[in-house]
Amino acid sequence: MWRQTALTRLLGIEYPIIQAGMAGGPTTPALVAAVSEAGGLGSIGAGYLTPDALGTQIEAVRGLTARPFCVNLFVPQRPEVDADGAAAAQDWLNGVRERLGLSPAAAPSAVELQRMLDDSAARFDAQVEVAVAARVPVIQVTFGAPEPALVDRLHDAGIRVLGSATSVSEAIALEAVGVDAITVQGSEAGGHRGTFLGSELSALVGTMALVPQAVDRVRVPVVAAGGIMDGRGIVAALALGASGVQMGTAFLACAESGAHPLHKAAVLACEDTGTVLTNIFSGKLARGIRNELTEAGAAGVPVAPYPIQNQFTQDIRKASAAQRDAGYLSMWAGQAAGLARSVSAAEQMAQLVAEVEQVLGRIEMGVNG
Repeated sequence: MWRQTALTRLLGIEYPIIQAGMAGGPTTPALVAAVSEAGGLGSIGAGYLTPDALGTQIEAVRGLTARPFCVNLFVPQRPEVDADGAAAAQDWLNGVRERLGLSPAAAPSAVELQRMLDDSAARFDAQVEVAVAARVPVIQVTFGAPEPALVDRLHDAGIRVLGSATSVSEAIALEAVGVDAITVQGSEAGGHRGTFLGSELSALVGTMALVPQAVDRVRVPVVAAGGIMDGRGIVAALALGASGVQMGTAFLACAESGAHPLHKAAVLACEDTGTVLTNIFSGKLARGIRNELTEAGAAGVPVAPYPIQNQFTQDIRKASAAQRDAGYLSMWAGQAAGLARSVSAAEQMAQLVAEVEQVLGRIEMGVNG
């Protein structure tokens, strides 16, 4: 049966469906718990949360469900500090701030830039401490391979560890450090690319091409992500050898999602060519819905590396949301966003399960009929 896979056995879930940990607000405790209650694996998008906020969200999820759930964390990035480049990026963004009625921001010094990177690394360490103390069932890391010692520590605490890869080489590297399963992220996927080996542009492999190659090269369960929105995509992923799927955009428009109303509306209205890869919001390549800021970014404006650019644009994104101006929001979404549904998370899960059964039934009838 399709419901019983290496992933469901590993994680103790009913269906091989993971709700992606979308950081920045979409993954509310209500959404996470609803997916888990419906038999999938809900995920807290904890990348930008303070340790205290993460602890609060873990407690809230546990108050809503006793089933397994996941915490998604960002491996710290250590780009080279370039004060001149950062100043150029901040200067360009000041033009955007002027259009939004915001005060201009000063360019940080090299010392201040280094402090930003140190703070990001310290937040990750503190988030891990909170998750370990809470004995969360599953932790997923993205943007890099965790240190083997960290994986061992999480295993000692009874925590399953998932990694995220955008290439076969990254999947092999993640298996080498001891993760329990690997999400392979096709180029169709919404949100940030998790690339950590080679250039981001070299790792834009489609889900259908990437999944079977990863399955053939690693022994741990592989989870397919990117462009999977309904039962058809789930069956296709399982046919390619994946042990499950990870779906983000499919849950963005759900009632429990914390995505901004403008973001939800844009997802529901998105067409097949409506998304673009951009680094303008965060300094890291990500797929989102086209708007004024992504179009400006395509023109080759100066951009600081992640996580510096992400901090630079925080006030712009907040002002855009407050002013209900979608032109400067980071509205992450995958290439199949047009298949999104505005339903509750429980209804979405029920529809996904029913669709898988229907697709498998049609296949069986076609083969045997």
